[in-house]
Amino acid sequence: MDLLSKNGRVSVADLSTQFALSKATIRADLDALVQDGLIVRTHGGAISVDQSTVEGSFDVRSRLNSSSKRRIGIAAANMIEDGDAIALDASTTALSIAKQIQGRHELTVLTNGIYAALALMNRPGITILMPGGFLRRDSVSLIGAEGQDLIRRYHFGKGFFGAKGFTLQEGLTDVNRDEVSTKQDLVTHTKSVIAVVDSSKWGRVGFASFASVEQIDCIITDEGAPQDMIDALADLDVQVIVA
Repeated sequence: MDLLSKNGRVSVADLSTQFALSKATIRADLDALVQDGLIVRTHGGAISVDQSTVEGSFDVRSRLNSSSKRRIGIAAANMIEDGDAIALDASTTALSIAKQIQGRHELTVLTNGIYAALALMNRPGITILMPGGFLRRDSVSLIGAEGQDLIRRYHFGKGFFGAKGFTLQEGLTDVNRDEVSTKQDLVTHTKSVIAVVDSSKWGRVGFASFASVEQIDCIITDEGAPQDMIDALADLDVQVIVA
């Protein structure tokens, strides 16, 4: 942990040499730290939790708070009915939702997340609509003005949005300008805006806002969300579901 605090990341090979332990022992120690929520495993090593929240690859972010994201995904899926037209962003939590709705029928899903689309690809009851644009590797998503032109043609009953941060003042925020712009268009064309943010995102602020608190209808989160913020949201008529 001292090395991580100094360097931001460590490798199994370097740790094995430095501590004169086998790589198998180092991997077991790293796995134990993962279970304690102190680090995030990467290929060949690990990074600190603080470092991973800056942005990080989709694979790394998908491992953060994975059990909470799964519960949030199940709760969100329970809000989706056959025949709905929904929007999913490219967040890792949106992928959790996609995995839970594979049995739906006559469902239309717009998503700019490639992994979410792949999760639904072989489901005959689900129509997938993807905007065009440029591939953003960090989020494995399609972004850009070309895709936003398509988004503006449609209207969705429910939209599910992950975020880098959520506060009462700034609403839902993210770190990339193009992702924010795409999400802003999705929010504008969605009747019911549903935030899917685990408790680690509460109180954090990203680069730019894509939805104000006034635009949010519901937030699905986990039991770690701060109660004072939940109470404040109730006063603002924003439903909070703790999964």
